Amino acid sequence: VQLQASGGGLVQAGDSLRLSCVASPRTFSRYTMGWFRQAPGKEREFEAAIRWTGDITYTDSVKGRLTISRDNAKNTLYLQMNSLKSEDTAVYYCARGAPAGGMDYWGKGTLVTVSS
Repeated sequence: VQLQASGGGLVQAGDSLRLSCVASPRTFSRYTMGWFRQAPGKEREFEAAIRWTGDITYTDSVKGRLTISRDNAKNTLYLQMNSLKSEDTAVYYCARGAPAGGMDYWGKGTLVTVSS
C-alpha cells in the first residue's frame, strides 16, 4: 500500500489550501482514510477521517475550517483547509484505517507553513 500526500506549501494566514493523497488502487474505496498533522515539537494528532460509507469525523478544533473528502474513482483523499492560521503550520499526513482499528499505513507527509 502506498500513500502519497501533496499540496502543502507556504501560505499566509487566512488563505486556503487543498491537500491531496493518492492511494494504491484496489484498496482505497473499502477503507477509512484520515488526515493527521504534526506541528513542530508536538505529537502527531488526528484531524479528520472519512469512512468508506462516507461518514466523516473531525477533531473539534478544525470543524468549520477543514473539509475531508474522497474520490474513490481517482483513489484520492482530499483535505480542504480554509481560513488558515499560523497554528496550522505542521506536516500533514494521510493514513489508511486498519480493519481492527487505528491506522495501518501512512504517507510521508506534506508540509504546510502558514505565515502570520
